[in-house]
Amino acid sequence: MSAITFSVTDATSAEALWAMSQYFEELDRRFTDGFAAGEALEEAAVMFKPPVGLVVVASNEGITVACGAIHFVDDTTGEIKRMWISGALRGVGLGKRLLAFLEEQIAVSGRSRVLLDTNASLVEAIAMYRSCGYRPTGRYNDNPYADLWFEKNVPGTCHPKELPGH
Repeated sequence: MSAITFSVTDATSAEALWAMSQYFEELDRRFTDGFAAGEALEEAAVMFKPPVGLVVVASNEGITVACGAIHFVDDTTGEIKRMWISGALRGVGLGKRLLAFLEEQIAVSGRSRVLLDTNASLVEAIAMYRSCGYRPTGRYNDNPYADLWFEKNVPGTCHPKELPGH
């Protein structure tokens, strides 16, 4: 496997839209009652555009293999959203690398706090968040699909293992 690269990209780019669509399809398969994406892709064009947010895609040999987004909640807080990793690359540390990259983007923006929410069925993500220092926090949004809410101060403490080829 060649080097994975991370790029901040436009929320309406073909790569970002494709990756977020993959994310929504997976949620629909994994959630007990499914997942209705509705206007989520259209909302991403507003919610994840600078200066209020950004989208990151990860590529391997020019193929999009992961994504994540940040919504800047206020002057001190960034919320991580839409984090997805291709099934073919799970278990090799890409999730932790992407999470660390997103945290770094929040820190570089001058913010010191990260929030995220998740669904209880995403057990791998929950384990990763906890292993990277995320602590449970109270409900901070009205996401109907979220069961758990986490927070962390950045810079973070997640040290992902190297991916093959590095």
